[in-house]
Amino acid sequence: MSNLEKLITQKTFQNDRQRGLVSLIFVGNWITSQHQQFFKEYGITMQQFNILRILRGQHPGSANINLLKERMLDKMSDVSRLVERLRKADLVERKNSELDRRAVEVRINEKGLQLLKEIDADLNKLNDAFESLNESEISQLNQLLDKMLNSYH
Repeated sequence: MSNLEKLITQKTFQNDRQRGLVSLIFVGNWITSQHQQFFKEYGITMQQFNILRILRGQHPGSANINLLKERMLDKMSDVSRLVERLRKADLVERKNSELDRRAVEVRINEKGLQLLKEIDADLNKLNDAFESLNESEISQLNQLLDKMLNSYH
């Protein structure tokens, strides 16, 4: 019995594909849980962190809501609500676009940049999930995940 079977107390799988899928879901949930705990210490969520990183990449420029939606890792995120929470936390500034009054432009501010700087210093704590893999195995994992992502629409 492998680790997965022990962890979820399942004796067998229909085939290796099913086992692989369940493994990916289990590991994904485990990593998500680690990330949630990590970002909780900074008073933000994983999705808010994702938005702050996107905005840092646009800095000193801004981004509209559609650009943020396109670049989010979690495609199910309610970006407008996340931006509003970041604004209330004084981490971003938001204003209506001068070109299109319906569009909203979002820009990270100094407080948001400072928070990212603090998080960046501790970010390597999130690499624990890869602790048991050597560099060659990590490279192989990345190649396999990229191959799977080729079928993503």
